[in-house]
Amino acid sequence: MDEETSASARPTVMVVDDADINLMIMKSVLEKDYSLKLFKQAKEALDYAFANPPDLILLDIMMPEIDGFEACRRLKADPKLADIPVIFITAKNEDEYEEQGFSIGASDFIHKPINAPILLARVRTHLKIKLVMDYLKSENARLHESKKPSSPELLKVIKLLWESPFIKF
Repeated sequence: MDEETSASARPTVMVVDDADINLMIMKSVLEKDYSLKLFKQAKEALDYAFANPPDLILLDIMMPEIDGFEACRRLKADPKLADIPVIFITAKNEDEYEEQGFSIGASDFIHKPINAPILLARVRTHLKIKLVMDYLKSENARLHESKKPSSPELLKVIKLLWESPFIKF
């Protein structure tokens, strides 16, 4: 596989942070395994995401103009983007920030200063979860089209996923 093919096959991670140093750190940690799209402003990142949905979004909370919470709300309001995992990156450690983030659809939080092994582990974990969810959605759609009954296990997983207010099929 050539370099261009392997790069296009890698999951796309969008990183949004207004601090150059944070973008540099995340780029150095993630660029080996992922195709990265880096943004300093939420507006530009949102425009890109609506046109080119990424596989995962790392999103700073405290940014000028559009903060991370508002950016996440806009992402989750779009059916094409609602299932994309959003991991907030923040220097804030207060519980209310995490409560607010989870209530609007965040998948996880990573606290600054960024710890490379934690960043890698969380990105990898949420991409795996997304891959499984995408597969289950397509398998469920395929079974519905073929009029074949779903297995009890698949029905149990779908029920669990449908009970989440952020996951829509």
